[in-house]
Amino acid sequence: MECKPDGQKTMLKGNRPRMKSIRENTYFYCEYLPYMIRKYILCVVAALLILATAIGQTKVNGCGFKVPPRSLLKTNFQSVYEAKQILQNMLDTIAWKENFTVREQNGIRNAYATIINRARFIIYDNNFLEDMDAYASTRWASISVLAHEMGHHYYNHVVSSTGSTPPKEIEADAFSGYVMAKLGANLDESIAAMKTIGSDKASASHPAKADRIAAITRGWNEAKKTATPNPAPPTNPTNPTNPTNPTPPTNPTNPTPVDPANDPSWIALSIQSNKEEVVFLSDDGRNFQEARIPVGQPFVFKFEIYNHGWLRLKYYNGYRTFKLLHGHDYMILYNRRKAVWTVTEVPD
Repeated sequence: MECKPDGQKTMLKGNRPRMKSIRENTYFYCEYLPYMIRKYILCVVAALLILATAIGQTKVNGCGFKVPPRSLLKTNFQSVYEAKQILQNMLDTIAWKENFTVREQNGIRNAYATIINRARFIIYDNNFLEDMDAYASTRWASISVLAHEMGHHYYNHVVSSTGSTPPKEIEADAFSGYVMAKLGANLDESIAAMKTIGSDKASASHPAKADRIAAITRGWNEAKKTATPNPAPPTNPTNPTNPTNPTPPTNPTNPTPVDPANDPSWIALSIQSNKEEVVFLSDDGRNFQEARIPVGQPFVFKFEIYNHGWLRLKYYNGYRTFKLLHGHDYMILYNRRKAVWTVTEVPD
């Protein structure tokens, strides 16, 4: 390559170029070298500015927690999460019967309470909870987040269609502080998650970090002052009082049976085969379970987390995955020309 004073490079063709004279080389170094140094310094400064911006722009998930980049995590603290057992310990501590199902779904970088098809869920990302513990350097951090999500079910927040609001979040935060105290966490451990990755600024759906820490502290103090097993359902989120009995939510784990033929959330999956066939189904597209489709009759099912899920079939080069929707029926057909299975929707 041939270097030019303007910094561009061009490929040489033909014979090698003649050597520059001493005078020419002196001009080259005097004029071009400072330009290269200036350009290098500008590139370094720009890179540092981009890095600083990336570090400062942390993502905030739907529950009002900042989600820092994984590359910045501390590595001197680890925990292996078993959310179901932890939540059961909370239920036993406050003598409250579970009214929700616990689901793990990695990749969402969150933990949240919800209702899907009349069933209550606490859905969590195992990696997210362990990362939170790493940042706060205490396993109590993620436990407090699970307690917060339980609080949303305790107060029936997810029943309404208004979504998250600051008063709801304050109630759930106070619940979290109450439960943490009953579990034996000190105040610093109870506010560790919020203190570390709570959002500094308030939004239309979530209070600011300072207000949420204050709510957790109030709940923790209430638990220390009373011997009652249940936390308070405060009428005023800024001043929680102890309850006698919370409003008992309906138990969605045993809903009234609905005929799958009349329930649009169910799917009928049939296969064109003269023998029982094995397929694989998944709620999240990652964890697949085996399902056997009998000869001459549909396999009726529904995905529990979302109103859609995934079907995986063997293919000539491995597997092929299809997305299935609630309220739609599907037929698996064999393409003899390509020697593969394919999926088609059954028309109404």
